[in-house]
Amino acid sequence: MSVNPGKLGMKLGAHLSIAGGIDKSANRAKELNVNAFQIFSHNVRSWSTRDLREEEVEKFKRNRVEFGIEYVVAHTSYLLNLASPKDELWEKSKRGLIEEVRRADRLGIAAINTHIGAHTGSGIEAGLTRLTEALKEVIDSEQLEGSDVRILLENTSGSGTTLGANFAELGEVLDELGNPERFGICIDTCHGFAAGYDFGSRQGLRETLAQFEDKVGLDNLRLIHLNDSVGEKGSNKDRHAHIGQGKIGDRGFSAVVNAPELRELPFILETPKEEIDGKDADRVNLDRVMELRS
Repeated sequence: MSVNPGKLGMKLGAHLSIAGGIDKSANRAKELNVNAFQIFSHNVRSWSTRDLREEEVEKFKRNRVEFGIEYVVAHTSYLLNLASPKDELWEKSKRGLIEEVRRADRLGIAAINTHIGAHTGSGIEAGLTRLTEALKEVIDSEQLEGSDVRILLENTSGSGTTLGANFAELGEVLDELGNPERFGICIDTCHGFAAGYDFGSRQGLRETLAQFEDKVGLDNLRLIHLNDSVGEKGSNKDRHAHIGQGKIGDRGFSAVVNAPELRELPFILETPKEEIDGKDADRVNLDRVMELRS
């Protein structure tokens, strides 16, 4: 069994399946010997969700404690578009996000991660306004009264009309929301690299983090998705690669996982799941990340 990342002072894991019940995700984390992981809390290909069974909720909570899992985040459905100019989709997306927060609350998960959507032609400012209005309504919803689940907004690669590729856009949204206890940012390294930010070297990372500090504030950064990039820097291609096997490369990931500003954050892999030379891809990628940690 590989070394647990906790011994390296890391919170490290991967996106794991909930097949067979949400509680099974913690078992999969144990098999990988990690102390963090990400899940979908339901079938993300459908708007409809089944109610969580009390038995699986309690098993999930017990397993998490028993297996020493320090951090869990739930990723929202890809169907949500909180920036949509179309009222029907916008309302549906708000209801969907409320359900995502409600499910995380039941599971004792402190944060959910969401893609913030696309303006689909209405324009960047109109899309950002629509987004912030949606997020305010969700947080103020009676259904979430008493909830303290934090919503993490993920950066994007900048393809099409998606919002959030530019750090300034993320900063604008957080400033408008004015609620750092309930909102934060998740940075995906592949998305950031594809959007033109340099994660491929120590100097590039220093410049990228300086830009993030200026536009967003590093105290708002709560989670890192570790993904290499198939596309070149600035390509706007959202295509994830195995750690060290894309355009960011080992040098870039060594800089990321050892950066003083990032070392204490949780790192979650969303790398491809196919086997690497006959070995489990998550295991290979996790081991590579730990090798790169000084």
